Amino acid sequence: GHIPCGLMCHPDTKHILYALGCTVVIQELDSKRRSFLHGHTNNVSCVVISRDGVYVASGQVTSMSSKVDTIILWDFQSKELLARLALHRGKIEGLAFSPTNLYLASLGGQDDGRLVVWDVGMREAICGSPASPCSTGSTTILLSSSCSDQLFVTAGNGTVRVWELDVTNRKIHQAECQTGKLRRVAMCAKITDDDTYFYVGTSSGDILKVNTNSKMMTDFGPQKKKFILGVTALLLLKSGEVIVGTGEGIVALCKSSSYKVMKKMQVEGAVTSLTCRGQGHQFFVGTNKCQIYQVDFAEFTEELLSTSHSEAVHDIVFPSGTSDLFVTCSKNDIRVWHTPENRELLKIVVPNVTCHAIEVTRDGSSIISAWSDGRIRAFLPEDGKPMFVVENAHSRGVTAIAATFDGRRLLSGGEEGQV
Repeated sequence: GHIPCGLMCHPDTKHILYALGCTVVIQELDSKRRSFLHGHTNNVSCVVISRDGVYVASGQVTSMSSKVDTIILWDFQSKELLARLALHRGKIEGLAFSPTNLYLASLGGQDDGRLVVWDVGMREAICGSPASPCSTGSTTILLSSSCSDQLFVTAGNGTVRVWELDVTNRKIHQAECQTGKLRRVAMCAKITDDDTYFYVGTSSGDILKVNTNSKMMTDFGPQKKKFILGVTALLLLKSGEVIVGTGEGIVALCKSSSYKVMKKMQVEGAVTSLTCRGQGHQFFVGTNKCQIYQVDFAEFTEELLSTSHSEAVHDIVFPSGTSDLFVTCSKNDIRVWHTPENRELLKIVVPNVTCHAIEVTRDGSSIISAWSDGRIRAFLPEDGKPMFVVENAHSRGVTAIAATFDGRRLLSGGEEGQV
């Protein structure tokens, strides 16, 4: 959920794709069956689908000294790995296919700082260039043209650039876009279907409208009431309206000229992805709390489609005598899951602390949990209500927990080494 634009709806409208740890997940919307693309050796940092849905590309995080291939090209239909591409060092910030799949552009992270264009058919690099000028910050956003295979756009901290590919001379030429006195940090960007304009969402809570041909900013807004915690995701509609996702967790339908909010909803966590299904009767929202919402555009109402932990999972426990339920724990929460339906039944939230271990008593009457603040907490499995808390069980956090057969005694281990 933390990856910008990390949730996408496939052009066939039957699948969604998203990154989860070192894998890329392909989920069928109707059956909720999932397929997994395995091949990365570290966390996936970006994922993109080609316009016709034939290819998927994903990039990962690596160390600067690592020689691991940082980009993988996949065949969507067969789920097979087609190629590994290696030129960047460190994190891959963004990937973008050209409209006809001729080229794949890749953007390196802050330590790498390069924009590279690859020939998809030959599986080789054509050219590369530093992505941002020395006088500005790093570039983090990459998108391709809607019409031209030779046009790409990048944006970041104080920089917005339009790039044109010269395949014959194996070069890519850049033009810095003029934004007047405005200095913004870009958080997302979208280009119109005819390539006339592209829109850049910023951390300041406004949206820049830039003319692709003149490379000049023609408008920005909203002028007064800006979006709180920045514009983190954008969706351009054929009607000319704009759907805006914010760091505050607001999804708003806005007029494109004034950015006046006509409809809005609140979701859990900062919005990181907005992706349209088909012609726009539905769209999906992804948040940094690992929530995926399905939204009906006409009613502008959301339905929670999928949820998971947004941090590392520290423990998994099946209650005694059943495989239909299991319990997991992570930072801030404990969750109870229903195995046959692959859905969450209960979420127990304890803010700002990490649950290291859990135990379900043999009779199933309580969930015992070990926390980083040195406390042992017990909850009712039916509704998650607290049963009791053992204060100061360990001085440096509880890291292990077990209950006796009769459930009357607990055994705990702490970070300081005491049992």
